[in-house]
Amino acid sequence: MKILITGVAGFIGSSLAMELLATGHEVVGIDNLNDYYDVNLKKARLERVSSAGKGAFVFHKINIADKEAMFGLEDSCRDVTHVVNLAAQPGVRYSLINPFAYAETNVMGFVVVAELARRLPKLEQFVYASSSSVYGGNTKTPFSVDDPVEKPVSLYAATKRSDELIAHTYAHLYKMPCTGLRFFTVYGPWGRPDMAAYLFTSNILADKPIPVFNNGEMRRDFTYIDDIIAGIVGVLKNPMRLQPDQVPCRLYNIGNSQTETLMDYISEIEKALGKGAVYNFLPMQAGDVYETFADIEATKRDFGYAPTTTIQEGIPRFVEWYKEFHGV
Repeated sequence: MKILITGVAGFIGSSLAMELLATGHEVVGIDNLNDYYDVNLKKARLERVSSAGKGAFVFHKINIADKEAMFGLEDSCRDVTHVVNLAAQPGVRYSLINPFAYAETNVMGFVVVAELARRLPKLEQFVYASSSSVYGGNTKTPFSVDDPVEKPVSLYAATKRSDELIAHTYAHLYKMPCTGLRFFTVYGPWGRPDMAAYLFTSNILADKPIPVFNNGEMRRDFTYIDDIIAGIVGVLKNPMRLQPDQVPCRLYNIGNSQTETLMDYISEIEKALGKGAVYNFLPMQAGDVYETFADIEATKRDFGYAPTTTIQEGIPRFVEWYKEFHGV
């Protein structure tokens, strides 16, 4: 396979690139290296991927919403067989501060990537990142892809649901095989500084209080990065069998299918650090949800997806990486 990955300097994108390169595939990577969080972390991930590439990795610094720059890649990407769109403006809370970034990257950028993908003559699959956030305030658990998702509670969630609808349109109009993956709270080495594991670890080590929303009364389906990558690779290896009367569009949950309390998650970080946290209990943040919990039966059936990493295993691995990366 020759795979185009957008967001290749990101947490999931760089991890996916590493796995694909290690198994003999070619990767074309795109990222704009924006400053939403520490650019040095993104550059370190990118250096890691470049070192592993050994000539099989090509990088382009491009904003996916830049139509001219993206379409300029068409000729050089004619052998691309799979496009994985992971570039996005992430985060529920930041969408309250800078909503325009979400419209630009998650909607306009998504359309541009889809337009480029449909022009590639050897394209077999267009795979893209959606999010568990699309389930909004649903109270039925576990969350199934058959559940209604018409009531998002954050702009981030609304843009991700928009992506799913846009993908369906491209599948309908152009018979472009599209697979959306709803990721559930990803964590692990090389993760993002705005996510819970990174933020809590950093604050605990610095003797700063950690923000605990809804007074800790929250549950999440925390999913370790290696399990996420195994799920994506399983999808890439199993393209849809196109039927004449079928719209080639599908959605799957990629989660751990086990919901944990936020306080238990924090406890595992404290154990791994050998140091207790100072808690700053706060009310529920606007746009947030009480619980996420993935129904992954379809993902198991179609791709053999089988997450294996508990937070008791994954958190110590993250903390070990954090200490090494930051020289703690």
